[in-house]
Amino acid sequence: MPSLDRLHKPVLVLNASFEPINICAARRAVVLVLKGVASAEEISQSHIHSARNSLPVPSVIRLLEYRRIPHQTRALSRKNILMRDRYSCQYCHRTLPSSELTLDHVIPRSRAGETTWENLVTCCHPCNNRKGSRTPDEANMKLARVPRPFSLHTSRHLMRLLAKGDDRWQKYLFY
Repeated sequence: MPSLDRLHKPVLVLNASFEPINICAARRAVVLVLKGVASAEEISQSHIHSARNSLPVPSVIRLLEYRRIPHQTRALSRKNILMRDRYSCQYCHRTLPSSELTLDHVIPRSRAGETTWENLVTCCHPCNNRKGSRTPDEANMKLARVPRPFSLHTSRHLMRLLAKGDDRWQKYLFY
């Protein structure tokens, strides 16, 4: 695997209490470990190399000092909507790369539809064109899921989905 790919792999971030609190890129995890802010709890099989050293890339890191995590609401953004909807069109259910997906206003903006968590869904270009400026009912299209704000449940669900690719995360995702 090229070095750049290794540095983009997801790493599970645990609080000092071993509670999963985030996911970051391996590059950020390595920086946190080197700064002494976190320790590597699980190591992946890949390494990054410098002229004199070889460092294993962590799969799970734990912060050395407990951080109080305030109740967070996620920013309404294209990236967060794509993550919430798991990079799949909410009308035809196909999973696609982000470049092949758009955001659709369930109630079109032309009809005073707002740009909110509850009114935005991920949609492929063909479905977006087919729906046009109609509601899903008018276009005879059905949503896969009712759109909801990004929540703690959504965040934990994403961690579980990502963990399917890395068995080392399982023992930390106890919910």
